[in-house]
Amino acid sequence: MDPIENQISTFLYYADIFGVIVFALSGALVAGRYRLDPFGVMVLAAVTAVGGGTIRDIILGVPVFWTVQVEYIIIIFFTSIFTIFLIREPRLVPRRFMLIADAFGLALFAVLGTHKALINDQTILTAIIMGTITGVAGGMIRDIICNQIPLILRKEIYATAALLGGSLYVALSYIGWSEYLAGLVAMLGALILRLVGIYWNVSLPAFKFDDELNG
Repeated sequence: MDPIENQISTFLYYADIFGVIVFALSGALVAGRYRLDPFGVMVLAAVTAVGGGTIRDIILGVPVFWTVQVEYIIIIFFTSIFTIFLIREPRLVPRRFMLIADAFGLALFAVLGTHKALINDQTILTAIIMGTITGVAGGMIRDIICNQIPLILRKEIYATAALLGGSLYVALSYIGWSEYLAGLVAMLGALILRLVGIYWNVSLPAFKFDDELNG
């Protein structure tokens, strides 16, 4: 592996680690809001952090990443412990902080998931779908466990941001940008779109169906 490829590989690895940390933190904070016990905190942290990547790897037919790189589980464990001991009163943590942490994880995982699908010889469309699944499925599982309507099914800009990140990565790679630069710009694009939705309440139009008006 030449020095440039080594740098790219190192960047992607640490970006993935960072994404696991912020998604695990997001899941642990949600668990705190529901006053779950430590085991519950770790379960929510884990499904949020690795749920999307697990589904992606199963679909792609490759080894599930955290089964061959156990450091991911160790990181989730310590992130959960860190959250439990340093954030004594989860209700004092602003909801917007959780959304921002989630936004970082969404942007990172959407691009990294797209990249993994491409290097496993998937089509462009499949790669973008895999990136979206990587970014949103963990949070979706977390919300279902907590009996909430998942963000991906609400009118908030969420899956749209993941789709943008994956599409940008594919487009920039296609025109010859390096993996590092294409990944960085695509992550920033997805993150900015998600943050715009959070801060300015930009959302997609909601579909409404009124039974009374329709017979």
